[in-house]
Amino acid sequence: MREKVKAALEKVRPALLADGGDVQLIDVNDGVVTLKLTGACSGCPMATMTLKDGIERVLKEQVPEVKEVVAV
Repeated sequence: MREKVKAALEKVRPALLADGGDVQLIDVNDGVVTLKLTGACSGCPMATMTLKDGIERVLKEQVPEVKEVVAV
């Protein structure tokens, strides 16, 4: 499952990089994906929306085993 999540993150990474940010995979455990937003994304007031409405949506579409995405 970890490899599927990594592949799905590569699909959202260009949009994050375009805004000066990035995402780092920390852990995958029982369907919960833990990510760290870096660069401009780490301090952005829209980071929660990016995480839930953007990254989590794509991950759930690409990897149906994903239940939730959380940030550290």
